[in-house]
Amino acid sequence: MEPVLWIVLGVVLAIAELFTATLFLIMFAAGAFAAAIAAAFGAPVAVQALVFAAVSALSVLAVRPVIQRHRGFARDDGDEPFGVEAIEGASALVLEQVDADGGRVKIDGESWSARAYDSTQVLAPGERVRVIEVKGVTAMVWRDEFTGGGMP
Repeated sequence: MEPVLWIVLGVVLAIAELFTATLFLIMFAAGAFAAAIAAAFGAPVAVQALVFAAVSALSVLAVRPVIQRHRGFARDDGDEPFGVEAIEGASALVLEQVDADGGRVKIDGESWSARAYDSTQVLAPGERVRVIEVKGVTAMVWRDEFTGGGMP
């Protein structure tokens, strides 16, 4: 029964990673899967917990920095950014009112959920905004005073 619990924990952590895209929770999922293997071999719960902690810590300390370095190569090498890197800093058009609670914007022809980066801003449809950062699948935007109402 213990291996199943570790596997469920690993799957939950892996799914949670899909929503954060930080490459942090996946390291703990690897630890949970390693603990499941230890449990399958009949290791006591204390050893399973130790395996979970050790594999998670080693993954965070050794593997994650390597992955982060490789993710940054597009910016460092002067290559054209892609994915979230390409969206951050882009101009967008407000489709539905955007405030601290939510809204919709159009970025490069695609509709995105958005929130105001400054919680006091309320952005009306038709306004131009700048994408400051992307959190999960939500663009955090700021009123773009420089583009006015024209195209970017």
